[in-house]
Amino acid sequence: METVRLDGLDRALLHALHVDGRAPFRRIAEVLGVSDQTVARRYQRLRAAGVVRVVGRTDARLLGQVDWLTRIRCVPDAAAPLAEALARRPDTSWVSLLSGGEIVCNARARLRPEREELLLGALPRSPRVLSVSAHYLLRTYVGGQVAWSGRTSALTDGQIGRLRAAPGTGPVAAAPGLPRVPGVPEVADVPATPDVPEVPDVLDVPDGLDRALLAALAVDGRAPLAALAAAAGKPETTVRRRLAALVDGGLLFFDVDVDPRPLGFEVEAFCWLTVAPGRLAEVGRAMAEHPEVGFVAATTGPSNLVAGLVCRDTGAFYDYLTQGLGELEGVVAVETAPLLRSVKRAGMIMPSSNNP
Repeated sequence: METVRLDGLDRALLHALHVDGRAPFRRIAEVLGVSDQTVARRYQRLRAAGVVRVVGRTDARLLGQVDWLTRIRCVPDAAAPLAEALARRPDTSWVSLLSGGEIVCNARARLRPEREELLLGALPRSPRVLSVSAHYLLRTYVGGQVAWSGRTSALTDGQIGRLRAAPGTGPVAAAPGLPRVPGVPEVADVPATPDVPEVPDVLDVPDGLDRALLAALAVDGRAPLAALAAAAGKPETTVRRRLAALVDGGLLFFDVDVDPRPLGFEVEAFCWLTVAPGRLAEVGRAMAEHPEVGFVAATTGPSNLVAGLVCRDTGAFYDYLTQGLGELEGVVAVETAPLLRSVKRAGMIMPSSNNP
């Protein structure tokens, strides 16, 4: 993997993409005070190096679907091949290999799927697979469409306002794994993490045009209209209108996925918490304000809260466990596991060279 060092312009570009993942390079360049060619070159360099990707994602609930969090424990030498097999499945969006031969992955299925649709039904029956558990993701406090207050804050309020003043493409997800940049002032207009908005009735099954657009945007959320029109076999005007309708209706949003390591954050881990039910929402919202937390959601199962943590080093990880989590009332138990390798992230299989 290319060693990438981020300068101020890189960080400003990442922040601009969080404001609008499909903002034209020309508009970003005007806000940053550089040429659009410079912005385009910087983005292509960061994307080629695996630092950033913008991808289109859908709201599972609007499709009558649910996101499952699956934990698989197996003998250590079986973990990597199984994780790679899971990453090749189209219904998984991310697959992580943790310490101790554990795999954690996210898969999507209908709310009441047939057995053959379930990820569990595809797992091999083998003594090398020690245990499997799967749980609903019930409420996301950070990640998905919910803004993350710990994102990089390289832009001023005025710059953010200029980006938002131009016609946009709708909500952009905060990227789990993009930590707050120390020493850079906070953006004043980033609100406290809101509750997940009310969801309207389940939408009809997307038609052929929608499916073509969603498939193309899942690979590259910044795909130009010409490429989307070619993939869908429709005129650009039709694609532009339909894209706006999908975003405005809440079905489609754009996720900015960022590798935290070029920002100097070397430790990633998963954390499962058992929280008193009456404190669950309070703890989830409190964790959403912590810069070390890139993702946190309520789940079913013996642990009712799961989080993805990003820390600068093991010392910072220890400090967060003992101070950040230690100060939260209602937390009964905590289980952690370091992330060893991201096998699939934001729907893309990661080259082994992009992992530690």
